[in-house]
Amino acid sequence: MTTRRRFLGIAAASAGLALLPGWLRAEGVPVRTWRGVALGADSLIQLAHPDPAEADRLIALCLEEVARLERVFSLHRADSALVRLNRDGVLDAPPADLVRLLSDAVAVSRRTDGAFDPTVQPLWQLYAGHFARPGADPAGPPSAAVRAARELVDRRRLRVAPDRVAFSGRGMAVTLNGIAQGYITDRVSERLRAEGMTDVLVDLGEIRALGHHPSGRPWTVGLADPVVEGRNADTLEIADRAVATSGGYGTPFDPAGRFTHLFDPETGRCAQGWLAVTVLAPDATTADALSTALSVAPEARAAGILDRFPGVAARLTRRDGSVLALRA
Repeated sequence: MTTRRRFLGIAAASAGLALLPGWLRAEGVPVRTWRGVALGADSLIQLAHPDPAEADRLIALCLEEVARLERVFSLHRADSALVRLNRDGVLDAPPADLVRLLSDAVAVSRRTDGAFDPTVQPLWQLYAGHFARPGADPAGPPSAAVRAARELVDRRRLRVAPDRVAFSGRGMAVTLNGIAQGYITDRVSERLRAEGMTDVLVDLGEIRALGHHPSGRPWTVGLADPVVEGRNADTLEIADRAVATSGGYGTPFDPAGRFTHLFDPETGRCAQGWLAVTVLAPDATTADALSTALSVAPEARAAGILDRFPGVAARLTRRDGSVLALRA
C-alpha cells in the first residue's frame, strides 16, 4: 500500500485524519479542489478562488514546492541533502530548508526532554534490517544491538549551522520522519498565503487550514478511530490551525505489530504506551513533531511536555481505547 511518508521512509501515521465529504461541496465562493499524489500518497489541496485557471496555477506552485522539498528531505533519493548528510557525516553549504528544519527539530527535542530526537535513524535501520531477514527472531533485535544503536542517538551531537551540518560521532544518522511532513505542509500553506489566499486547506499527511471554509464555518476534520477501521472517533473544527496524528499502526516492522517506527530515544525500544496521538497546534510542524514526541512519552510526562507549548491541545488514545485529552 502506498503511504504518505514513503519518501521519508515512514508510513503515514497521520492516515488517521480523514477529510469529511462535506468539504467537497462549495458554498458561496467556489472551492477549487485538487486530489492527487504528493509525498508518495493521495493528497488534497482546497482553496477558495473565483478563477479556476488561477486556482490551478496556485496548485501547480504548491506541487513544485513539494517536489523541491522532497529533494531536500527524502531518505530514498541518493542525491537528497539528507541522504548525503547521513552518508558522509557532514554537509557543507546545506540547503536553507534543511538548516531551518534541523534547527526546529533540535529545539523541539530540547523542549520535550529528548522525547523527540531526529537522530533515531540508527534505530530505524536496526529494526528494519532485523525484521527484513528471513527467520528473524520475533522478539526483536538482540539487546546488545539495541544498546549499540542507542549510543548513536543524541541530538546534542548534531551540529547545525548555516554553512555546515555535521555529526560529532561516526555512524550517526538523522531522520526527519516525525517533523518534515508537517514542515512541508506549512511551506505549501505559506506559499498560498503569500499569493494572497486566505481560505485554504492543505492535506499532505498533516493538515493545515488557513482561514475558514467559504461558507464561513471552520474546516471540518474527521478523526479516524484507531480501533475500528472506517469509523470516525471524533470530529474537529479548525480555522488557522493544524492537525497531526501519530500511531504505531502506521509502520509495523513485524507481522504482530509489536515493533513500529515510534522509538523511545532513551531506551532504544519501540514505544508501546499509546495507540494514537493527535495534536492540534498553530502550525503543522509543531503538530507533527509533538504528536511524535507524545507517542513515546509515558502518561506521567505527557501533560508536562504539552505545557511547554502554549496554544496546543492533544488527544491521546490508550491501548484500551480510552482517551486522555490535554490542553496547554
